[in-house]
Amino acid sequence: MAGIGKRMRPHTLTTPKPLLVIAGKPIVQRLVEGIVGVCGEKVDEIAFIIGDFGEKVENDLKIIATELGAKASIYYQDKALGTAHAILCAKESLKGNVIVAFADTLFYADFKLDNSRDGIIWVQKVEDPSPFGVVKIDNEGVIQEFIEKPDNFVSDLAIIGIYYFKSGEKLREELQYLIDNDIKEKGEYQLTNALENMKNKGHKFVPGQVEQWLDCGNKNATVATNKKVLERERSSISSELGNFNSIIIEPCYIGKGVTLQNSVIGPFVSIGDSSTIENVVVSDSIIQCNSNIKNEIIINSMIGNYVDYEGNRKDLSIGDYNQLS
Repeated sequence: MAGIGKRMRPHTLTTPKPLLVIAGKPIVQRLVEGIVGVCGEKVDEIAFIIGDFGEKVENDLKIIATELGAKASIYYQDKALGTAHAILCAKESLKGNVIVAFADTLFYADFKLDNSRDGIIWVQKVEDPSPFGVVKIDNEGVIQEFIEKPDNFVSDLAIIGIYYFKSGEKLREELQYLIDNDIKEKGEYQLTNALENMKNKGHKFVPGQVEQWLDCGNKNATVATNKKVLERERSSISSELGNFNSIIIEPCYIGKGVTLQNSVIGPFVSIGDSSTIENVVVSDSIIQCNSNIKNEIIINSMIGNYVDYEGNRKDLSIGDYNQLS
């Protein structure tokens, strides 16, 4: 989760993308909980590979791991040199059964991990596979080829960014081989090259099909993901809500200490703790904590923390600590 999240600016100028909150929980917390749910056994350690995010972020990540009964480890990627390089930053934790996940994606899956396999690559069918790494499978359902962002169509099974390895040690060896021999793909050290090498040495990888794959790559995708999460998990409305002449159309998430006045909220709206909404009609949107929104009609919007906004109808993307009128 070391990336700077350019496609999510301005929201990632103050908050790392995986810690952006959707329906009351940070993206990375939802991802980790989903992974633990499919493991079918206790997870001993959760390692977070980050940039220079600061002490508070590191403490928040440690709490996420601790609440799941796991040890937390923090590693740093100082330069963006590709996925293989990022994972190798946590080489001390690459041992035994390992799951690797990129923290800007969420999933729902109705299966338990089969840890007898050499490896499992989570995939999902997509209409346009060109922006993704993809896999080709043989007649026995075993992956026969990994292709990073293909220029021509070879498969519509996109790798969603979650991987299981029976041997973390073997993965570490292949990642180190790429770095030591300066083997790059499109200018970076790519995990798919390590997977291809492992496959050629006899490791059998199979696809793991998820039920639903939710993207958090940009503002519109994150707002759409918020909607899908609320569709599945339904409403969570704090008992500490101050509701004055307002209507809530569920499903919605509304945090502690929120004040609603003369407003219509929902459907598919998430509002963080201690925000105040006055004379507003809002749907399909995310409003984070400690923000004050007045006299507005809002749809398909994402508003950060500590925002003061009063204005006209807009499709909004406002980062933290902005004051606009």
